[in-house]
Amino acid sequence: MQPFVTVEGAAAPFLLPNLDTDVIMPKTFLKGIDRAGLDRGVFNLLRFGAGGTPEPDFILNRPGYEEARFLVVGPNFGCGSSREHAVWGLAQLGIRALIGTSFAGIFDDNCRNNGLLTISLDPAVVARIAAVVAQPETNRLRIDLPAEVVTLAATGEAAAFEIEPLRKEALLRGLDAVGTTLAEADAIRAFEVRHRAENPWLA
Repeated sequence: MQPFVTVEGAAAPFLLPNLDTDVIMPKTFLKGIDRAGLDRGVFNLLRFGAGGTPEPDFILNRPGYEEARFLVVGPNFGCGSSREHAVWGLAQLGIRALIGTSFAGIFDDNCRNNGLLTISLDPAVVARIAAVVAQPETNRLRIDLPAEVVTLAATGEAAAFEIEPLRKEALLRGLDAVGTTLAEADAIRAFEVRHRAENPWLA
């Protein structure tokens, strides 16, 4: 996975509450045997109209937001079914972090396992960030993961956030669950050798 240290870019406000994974990644895009093309699936029924024409009023199709790196989202984002495709698609689209008040549990776990940072902040702080980034000329922000700070580029306002140490370390190093385990490969092998020596009857 791509490490997340300090990332800057445009943020798009998308504050619908209880936005479920069926909307984030419609079932039509769950038929493939690999992850190819899932970026097209993200919010597909909202982003595109008949014949695949981009909907000009959808936030990610508006000038200044086409290459957004962050979404400022409503409460309980990612509820509904557990489809991991939703996170894969967001990552393919270039989204590096989601900022909101709360995230559905399984969706948040899928984000953890696929290098997508979720940041939970107080409602007033989320509302302020959303208000600033609602204008394309002020929509850029910076997320400093080591310092655990979100900064609005236009105003200099900063908001601190908290993240679990193990999750933070995995994001900084670009490790998924397998990569995190393999980082301890030497210790695992040493344990196996010691365990066999101490319990020869197991062999």
